[in-house]
Amino acid sequence: MFKKELLFWNVDTQFDFMNKEGKLYVPDSELILPLLKRLTLFAKEANIQVVNTADHHFPDAKELSDTPDFISTFPPHCMANTSGEAYVDETFPNEGTVIKWDRLYSDKEILELTVSRNLIIFKDVFDVFEGNPNTLSLVKALAPKKVFVYGVTTNVCVDCAVCGLASQGIQVFVIENAIKELPNIPLPFEKWNALGVSRIKFSEIEKFL
Repeated sequence: MFKKELLFWNVDTQFDFMNKEGKLYVPDSELILPLLKRLTLFAKEANIQVVNTADHHFPDAKELSDTPDFISTFPPHCMANTSGEAYVDETFPNEGTVIKWDRLYSDKEILELTVSRNLIIFKDVFDVFEGNPNTLSLVKALAPKKVFVYGVTTNVCVDCAVCGLASQGIQVFVIENAIKELPNIPLPFEKWNALGVSRIKFSEIEKFL
């Protein structure tokens, strides 16, 4: 079975964010692709469970706007059933089990999901805990003591995931050389420090497993 009490948490490593042709390209995000590939392979070889979050938007999503401020609203991106919402090859979750955001799963269904090594949480807003009503139940069912977070963007969706996990009393580690931020939005590092979140490099990860 999977390594107990341990999770990798891959945030939104999707085409529209990670590719220069994407609808909401995160500057320099392609530079972390080799490390994301190493993280994905490491998790597979070590049999570590991975929670993969993904924007999965419809036109009425509240964060989408034709006149975005690029702080709380953004142009349409990661639209449902388009190539823009697909994971990049480096993090593609093989045999991933999807948790949809538009229905509430029963406790039995949540428990059944936990047997998958790759879990995919669809969300319709930045915060995975707000954007999918099943996220908290899933985290409680998985019951991790340590979670290693990486992906995009540092100052939006990664931040929401980190804070949500830390609020559950989980020890959170951010792989600081496997994240990238959007411009013009404050970085969350002081807030993370106050929450006891650790920032480590991938080369250090085995010390903390």
